[in-house]
Amino acid sequence: MFGLDLSFFDLEMLRKFVLQGLIFSVQLTVVATLGGIVFGTLLALMRLSGQKALMWPAMVYVNGMRSIPLVMVILWFYLLIPFLIGKPIGAEISAVITFIVFEAAYFSEIMRAGIQSIPRGQVFAGQAMGMTYGQNMRLVVLPQAFRNMLPVLLTQTIILFQDTSLVYAIGAYDMLKGFTNAGKIYGRPEEAYLLAAVVYFVICYAMSWLVKRLQAKIAIVR
Repeated sequence: MFGLDLSFFDLEMLRKFVLQGLIFSVQLTVVATLGGIVFGTLLALMRLSGQKALMWPAMVYVNGMRSIPLVMVILWFYLLIPFLIGKPIGAEISAVITFIVFEAAYFSEIMRAGIQSIPRGQVFAGQAMGMTYGQNMRLVVLPQAFRNMLPVLLTQTIILFQDTSLVYAIGAYDMLKGFTNAGKIYGRPEEAYLLAAVVYFVICYAMSWLVKRLQAKIAIVR
């Protein structure tokens, strides 16, 4: 159909070319999500601290990162970090650092919204019990904020997985790179990119379906 030849697409092709890239894409997604949530939570707490010395740097960082295309940040880190430290660090490590630094800005806004969604009465109750700001956040606010924001955090993770294809720009071997190499070897680049789009769609649709189920379950519990 339309002159397409998909006969090269089989388990052997997936094992030889795509599996390695898929593993890296998943690893990058998991590491960037965990790192982004940790640093994003710290940024959110800085913005909500009420202290200008903490609020302004966090605000500049978050707004700055959210205003720059991810592929540009990837290229910056890939080119500038080796220049600053005097030695190359590799495309994969550069991609991990870039995604954690970049995604922290987005997870920060999600966590800030989650923290602000907690009724102030619970915060005041914690203060009345003698809790410090840190104890109040750790024991009262953050557990509820994570629960409220879990579907949004997972949705951002799906977007992050899609964005991992951008590491192709610095030569990292992700899933898209695997399909690209297969297309070159078999002389079928159009079919390879079509199949890559289908695989990305299937994975992301399945993850979105799971997020919707989780969201419905959380809503029932509430």
